[in-house]
Amino acid sequence: MNTLIHPNWQLFVKVADAGSLSGAALALAQPISVVSRGIAQIERDLGARLFRRTGRGVVLTEFGKQVYPRVLGFIQDTEQFADDMRSQSGVPMGDVRLGMLTFSVPKLAGPLFVQVRQRWPRVRLHLSEGSSAQLEEGLAQGRLDMATLLREEDEVHASETPLLRTPLALVVPTSHALAQRQSIPFDELATLPLVLPGAPHPLRTRLQVLARQRQLTLTCAIEADSIRLQHEMVAAGGGFAITAAAMAPPHAGSLALVRIVQPALSRTIVLGIAAHRPHTLATRSVADLIRSWAPDLLHKES
Repeated sequence: MNTLIHPNWQLFVKVADAGSLSGAALALAQPISVVSRGIAQIERDLGARLFRRTGRGVVLTEFGKQVYPRVLGFIQDTEQFADDMRSQSGVPMGDVRLGMLTFSVPKLAGPLFVQVRQRWPRVRLHLSEGSSAQLEEGLAQGRLDMATLLREEDEVHASETPLLRTPLALVVPTSHALAQRQSIPFDELATLPLVLPGAPHPLRTRLQVLARQRQLTLTCAIEADSIRLQHEMVAAGGGFAITAAAMAPPHAGSLALVRIVQPALSRTIVLGIAAHRPHTLATRSVADLIRSWAPDLLHKES
């Protein structure tokens, strides 16, 4: 832990981000009693409560909401100063917080860890996985330095680096006659019960707009907000899902992918960078490695 930062302020931010004392204790690898005492000490020193207990953990009080951005800014400024001093040597070091799309973990996590450890042994990777929406929230809140995200064809931001453009495909049970086909026209999707993410989801909105343009109506049999849940529903006979072809279904023997055509549709996997976190030599080095190396890994079959 950086000695220029009072440890209890680090505890405060961790508890606020985790939403619970136990979550912060797990993230910090410390006993929950240490975290609890640290928060209590800050509240005694300030003479005010920072957190309010709920049935699921803790939430910031109104006072805590005022304190949080100032403390976070102080910590980030101090970390940036410390990194600037360390970086005079030109050697990347320090923490890098990277979020990864769940499907990409088998392809990227292990190889990335090995490369970072070999190239920059003083860089500490903090890896997390989740949906694109969850990871984007982590970037916006400053909990992540960078993350792989999913974008629709026309939604890639100027600050994001495209890593892989992958076509959309229909996920079908291998026992279904559609599994024998190589492709399916978009218009035919209107005849099928679909497993779709709940609105408003960028992919669902895009599909519905295209359907209206073609004077079609898509039938949503089940709403499932994660790709894994969508695949599980298809495997259970709940309908047919639409996913990026790079995201191979986990049920390799029971699910198949059929390319959607006429028109062919695609999504793009990008590397997003946090706008509200100070970037260090370590974060810049890891980001450059991902930009140059991840596309080949994502193209490979799992």
